[in-house]
Amino acid sequence: MAVKVKMVRKDDELPSDVIIVTSDGQRIVASSNILASSSPVLERKIKKAKKGWKSECRISLLGVSSDAIVAFVKLLYLSRTTEFSTIETDESLDKHGMQILALAHAYRIGWLKKQCEVAISTFLTPERVIDTLKLAKLLDAPRLHQQCLRLVRKDFDSVQKTEGWLFVRLHDPELELEILEFLEDFDERKRRWKKANEAQEAYRQLGEAMDCLEQIFTKGIMETRPDQSQTYQGLKFLLSHFAKCGKKLTNRACMQCNRMQQLLRLHADICDHANSCKVPICKMKVETEEKFDETWRLLVENVTRARVLSSLASRKKPDRAN
Repeated sequence: MAVKVKMVRKDDELPSDVIIVTSDGQRIVASSNILASSSPVLERKIKKAKKGWKSECRISLLGVSSDAIVAFVKLLYLSRTTEFSTIETDESLDKHGMQILALAHAYRIGWLKKQCEVAISTFLTPERVIDTLKLAKLLDAPRLHQQCLRLVRKDFDSVQKTEGWLFVRLHDPELELEILEFLEDFDERKRRWKKANEAQEAYRQLGEAMDCLEQIFTKGIMETRPDQSQTYQGLKFLLSHFAKCGKKLTNRACMQCNRMQQLLRLHADICDHANSCKVPICKMKVETEEKFDETWRLLVENVTRARVLSSLASRKKPDRAN
């Protein structure tokens, strides 16, 4: 039976002097210069295959289809020209991306391996993600591995219904554990991020409250306007209650009075112009238990930092002269 020969590309400057034999017996003629310059592994195979000046140079690329080999060699050719970002390249990676990734890994072609990872990631689906994840681990493709885990996390309900997930649960407990740990770690990070964001928002609001206190005691309480912040309106309510409540100086002070006293003490610890500040307590900073408490000290530092950041963010950029 005659063996079919597939010419990858005709090039007068680069003669086709090597024959690639595929798993199904087909032969692909290509340039040894391009193959050797693209991969150190292929370079060693070609040198080993050359036994004499006139002998035929033949190497075997096994484990994938002949069409994938043709697409692989074409990409090596295209990488040496300005035609690399072409529709033909995208189609090759779309049709044979997984096999070309395996070839790029086996023959240590880093740029092609990265290109395959990007292409495969683009077409990931819940049905294919488990198989792709296993291949990414086998071929040491970290970018593709992360993309697979992100898709699993994003659409885990759909992934659980696939045959790939069922196979993993029955036969691959190590991969199942890795996926579940990734989901648990992500949920834990999400909880920490949410807690940290909530804390930063609380510090920002307290910083705003400090500014509102200075404004109220310097300019007086202004009438309610639509543009007033909720923090300003809340302070107006607390101050109004604090001025009238008869329990504020007793051991049975109400919750609103305790909150107002804490805000005044916080302002006293944060204020950097106590001698001229009109907010009560600032001029007579009294050492309190809260001031020496570690939690209180951290609160003072965080609110101070939040005020500085808020002040920087609210600054208007100077107009540049044309």
